[in-house]
Amino acid sequence: MSLLEVDAIDAHYGELRALHGLDLRVEEGETLAVVGANGAGKSTLLKAVAGVLRPTAGQVRFDGRDVSAVPDHKRVRLGISLVPEGRRIFRSLSVEENLLVGGHPGRPGPWDLAAVYDAFPLLADRRARTGGYLSGGEQQATAIGRALMANPRLLLLDEVSLGLAPVVVQDIYRALPRITARGTTVLVVEQDLGQALEVADRVQCLLEGRTVLEAPVSQVDREQVAAAYFGLEEV
Repeated sequence: MSLLEVDAIDAHYGELRALHGLDLRVEEGETLAVVGANGAGKSTLLKAVAGVLRPTAGQVRFDGRDVSAVPDHKRVRLGISLVPEGRRIFRSLSVEENLLVGGHPGRPGPWDLAAVYDAFPLLADRRARTGGYLSGGEQQATAIGRALMANPRLLLLDEVSLGLAPVVVQDIYRALPRITARGTTVLVVEQDLGQALEVADRVQCLLEGRTVLEAPVSQVDREQVAAAYFGLEEV
């Protein structure tokens, strides 16, 4: 049994069908990267897993339990945390206050302020700085740290690199091994193929709401993934 099982889900925004019978598996302890161009359905998939968007068909199971109809706040209690695209931290709160907001007293685990500061040392130096005065990279680190404070078994990361300089993105991604080393499973949605392939155990490429490539990273090269990403050839 996989930690996360997504079976044949459809998702719609009104009349627009964003996902077409999508299947996905995430094993405990691994990092799965879901890649694809804009409009491929990546963020919609994360919303369906997190409970922000309810699939119109199919099933989402977490640790063997059907959570398709479970609302998002209850999925946090079960151990699913989402870092949304755009970060969405509280700009009037300090870094430490933003982190504390993410805490969930009902979920014991390895993540507390000290563990987050260990994973993201730059946040320790800026713990008293308010969100409105943080750089994009500092905001992203704060958003990830806030999600970790709920002690999730599954961390969902939506477009980590969006709007950030390459050197900042590298700094953020360096924290992922520290996160998985503490037992947190990671599902990351990304447009940056290089970063995704560097950190992931497996990659799943979406095109127009369907899976066009799924494989261990060790069994594919960047050219194969790029071809699937742009729909240039049959993979």
